[in-house]
Amino acid sequence: MEDQYGRKIDYMRVSVTDRCNLRCVYCMPPEGVPSISHDQILTFDEITRVCRIGTELGISRIRLTGGEPLVRRNLPGLVGMIRKIPGIKNVSVTTNGVLLSDNINELVSNGLNGVNVSLDTLDSERYRDLTRGGEVDKALGGLEAALAFPRLNVKINCVPLDDTGSEDWIGLASLAKERDVEVRFIEMMPVGRGKKFRGRSGDEVLKVLESSFGTPEKYTGRLGSGPAAYVQFPGFRGRIGFISAVSHRFCGSCNRVRLTSEGMLKPCLQYSGGADLRELLRSGAGDVKIKEKMRETIFRKPAGHHFTEEKNMTDREIACLEEKEMWSIGG
Repeated sequence: MEDQYGRKIDYMRVSVTDRCNLRCVYCMPPEGVPSISHDQILTFDEITRVCRIGTELGISRIRLTGGEPLVRRNLPGLVGMIRKIPGIKNVSVTTNGVLLSDNINELVSNGLNGVNVSLDTLDSERYRDLTRGGEVDKALGGLEAALAFPRLNVKINCVPLDDTGSEDWIGLASLAKERDVEVRFIEMMPVGRGKKFRGRSGDEVLKVLESSFGTPEKYTGRLGSGPAAYVQFPGFRGRIGFISAVSHRFCGSCNRVRLTSEGMLKPCLQYSGGADLRELLRSGAGDVKIKEKMRETIFRKPAGHHFTEEKNMTDREIACLEEKEMWSIGG
């Protein structure tokens, strides 16, 4: 369906858990966070029902996120449940990769179409610092396990920070030189703990990569349903992407909504507004009522975020901003 600004909304990010096996500095505090009780998060049957109803509104692509989605038991089974829904064209997962090698065979056998591996550095010590104890070899093992499936769309996501730098970016970009994989640099979103960190823009990263790899060509092919802009450097098998939601706002072509693990359908990351679908699901509401609530929420999707303009917002506008952390919203 189209929202009030004529944007076609066909993509839903679904958080399946608030829990994670890492403690990345820009996402969680060192001690971790209080976990939501299991009965407060949507069951697999409830998630599948929302996805099925969503297809009647034009939702055809689902991305499963967390927290870390693979800490939720039997995630491959959920992939299979969603893939069986008529109208679903693509189901993918965003993961830190640590548990990926243990699950990849079952994920693929249940119909997984793509996987994004979050990886901010290849340096073991820096990775350990950023994730507060993580082992980069486990993440890389998961990446290689995914790349063993030629039909699986594999991408690497890096959030460039001010205290990382050119060595990290060049090393990650080099993964696309010998592999047919997309390495994307995603600007830090100023949500929750992310507000305390200075990220680097896609333009800054591109300048560094050009100094090492030469002048790239703009890639105009289709590489998924998201907003990334891609380039291809000379001699590279894969491509380098940039998702610059803050410096190059692409709200005018945004095609997504988010479903949190607690069942809140959010039309925009920055704002707290949305629809409590869990309440409807558990109060006996029929598909028609849930569908109408989803339709209303999607139609009222805001024109765009105002991350760079918060200082000029009114008190009323500020009161509508999302105060939850990214791990609870669904990264």
